[in-house]
Amino acid sequence: MIYELRVYQPVPGRMAKLQARFRDKLVPLWQESGIRPLGFWTTLIGDSSNELSYILQWDSLADRERKWTAFQNDPAWHKIRDESERDGPLVASIHNQILAPTDFSALK
Repeated sequence: MIYELRVYQPVPGRMAKLQARFRDKLVPLWQESGIRPLGFWTTLIGDSSNELSYILQWDSLADRERKWTAFQNDPAWHKIRDESERDGPLVASIHNQILAPTDFSALK
């Protein structure tokens, strides 16, 4: 099992719309395609309080490549993105890391 940490910096003033896109549209779409989010967080204390972070769980790098590529090419995702960004982009930047659990991690 591997995990992907993704940190989004929304365009200022667009956090609520970004959260709504994930909550209302993307999570259900991901569930249909087998993408498994472990959780979503906003930053209370850190470099920026304007961050939305989430972790995805994958069986392997190959599993991630297959499912993420299919999602990125899915016309339903393009429709969701285009509709939610009708008034301008929601995301200023994205940072992601692929993480492997240690032998003493609760998540393996």
